[in-house]
Amino acid sequence: MTTKSNAAETRSEVARLQERPNAQVLIIGGGINGLGTFRDLALQGVDVVLVERNDFISGASAASSHMIHGGVRYLENGEFRLVKESVTERNGLLKVAPHYVKPLQTTIPIFSTFSGILSAPLRFLTHKQGKPKERGAFLIKTGLTIYDSFSRDGGSVPRHQFHGRTKSLKTQPELNPGIKYTATYFDASVHDPERLALDVLADALAAGPHARAVNYVEAVGTADGGVLVRDRETGVQFPIVADVVVNASGPWTDLTNEALGRETQYMGGTKGSHIVLDNPALLEACMGREMFFENNDGRIVLIYPLKGRVMVGTTDLEADMSERAVITEDEIDYFIELVSHVFPAIPVTRAQIVYSFSGVRPLPHHDDTQPGFVSRDYRIVPGTIDGLGTTTVLSLVGGKWTTFRALSEHLANETLQALGMQRSVSTAGLAIGGGAGFPTTSRAERDWVARYGADVGTERAAALLHRYGTKAAFVIDAITGADADRPLEAAPGYSRSEVEYLVRTEHVVHLSDIFLRRTSLAFTGGISGSLVREIGEIAATALGWSPNRRSEEEDAFIAELADAHRVHLESEDGSEAAALR
Repeated sequence: MTTKSNAAETRSEVARLQERPNAQVLIIGGGINGLGTFRDLALQGVDVVLVERNDFISGASAASSHMIHGGVRYLENGEFRLVKESVTERNGLLKVAPHYVKPLQTTIPIFSTFSGILSAPLRFLTHKQGKPKERGAFLIKTGLTIYDSFSRDGGSVPRHQFHGRTKSLKTQPELNPGIKYTATYFDASVHDPERLALDVLADALAAGPHARAVNYVEAVGTADGGVLVRDRETGVQFPIVADVVVNASGPWTDLTNEALGRETQYMGGTKGSHIVLDNPALLEACMGREMFFENNDGRIVLIYPLKGRVMVGTTDLEADMSERAVITEDEIDYFIELVSHVFPAIPVTRAQIVYSFSGVRPLPHHDDTQPGFVSRDYRIVPGTIDGLGTTTVLSLVGGKWTTFRALSEHLANETLQALGMQRSVSTAGLAIGGGAGFPTTSRAERDWVARYGADVGTERAAALLHRYGTKAAFVIDAITGADADRPLEAAPGYSRSEVEYLVRTEHVVHLSDIFLRRTSLAFTGGISGSLVREIGEIAATALGWSPNRRSEEEDAFIAELADAHRVHLESEDGSEAAALR
């Protein structure tokens, strides 16, 4: 999204790139894997630049299911290496990012005992789904037993439990009475994936001036032996010359290579959609657990209590990369139907949907393999591009949220090898952002809140701690003062000075950056016309927007809500509210 009138002056980050348009490494793509690699290389002291054509963490990484998981179903694909790495990284993230990554109790409702046994070997051997068949208790028990063996890490997560119908319904009485068993195990959730990614970015930039990153700058070709980039805010173009170019464009990896002058066919992403429901009965029925199961069409689906709402997902459909990924009516019908399959007594309607989002998974090209059986593993493909001379180009194929640290380490290692450098710092066990010193016991949390609550009150300090981790200390410092922490009128959970702090310190360029990635306001359905105007005024003051630019930003964001998330701001009885049509 780029506004045309009142063209912005060159941003300071872009100006620094223009002043010194060269680096040892150029990373194209600011999703979680690009940012993780950027952080890793910055910590090694590498002169590294990252460019992202939209906002940071706004592509595939912004459409996640908010899970950090080992991938129990990958066992059926025979992807044992990936499962081992995934559970290791899950356990690691629980420790290095405890402010955003939390243990997630997960329950599988099971409707049969032996279903799927005959088709499972075929799926394992051929990776072709064949006739869809919901898995029964025998297969699920076998898978979870193997999963437990991969998950051992000094008790980071408990072993799975199996319960029969009577005990299952006693625990969750709203479950479908037709269930025969439930299986419960633990993975992990990431309630604020975008904020975790922003912490990764901040860690990299804090390493020193040798690490530079800009959003809304895209790679458009080659020139003078470097990658030609364009500032989407001003239209200014200039080349960046680097010894190594890392293509971390996710689902758009082939399109980036094409723009640079090389035809590749690495990617074959699939679309996944989610809806977010304001349904108190469904929220209560989940009992704080994610409901995770295979529908009778073979798709893995989830019902996930999150931020006082219930997220339902996800689909796994072939994607057209030339079109924006947007949820369809059929997908919404599918989600409503699957909720009724698990909780038949709880009505779900379209009027309860406060937000929806879709994205494309960065999966490898998969020919006739069924989407659900395409490998979630990743690989790094080296190559060259004529317009870049001897520059090494590393294209990332695949990757997922859970393994971003390990993937980034592998990608950084290959980059270091191409540069003839050695690793000097390990990111294993290294705290991320506000996870450093985060209190993990009730006593430690009370002490932290008491220390910082003297300035803003203990309740506010606790809320900020859980929103930003220990980096809340910087927020508190910025908002302390007479009337400085005045709540927003339309969203009192945030304050004017808090939003201004985010705008000034977190690379905000457009109004949508605030609503969709710096806060949870859109996800929870907390947007109204008055809130758009209120935050629009704060952003305009902080960024020096003219009245016309502010108006364009507000209109553009409202249009994006409607087009990409199907949220329309409506007036009801004189009040404004968000609703999905």
